[in-house]
Amino acid sequence: MSIADMILWPGTKICERMGVDPTSDAGLIRWMVNTLIYLVLSLVLVWIIVA
Repeated sequence: MSIADMILWPGTKICERMGVDPTSDAGLIRWMVNTLIYLVLSLVLVWIIVA
């Protein structure tokens, strides 16, 4: 498993659960899911560091 696969893992699993091929044109769904997940994690991390 490469680093890219590990980073994209959450979106890939959600796409597979929805029945969408994450490597096709619907990869935008995987990108959106990963963006939302990592945004929330980053904001929580910043909030913990700042607070």
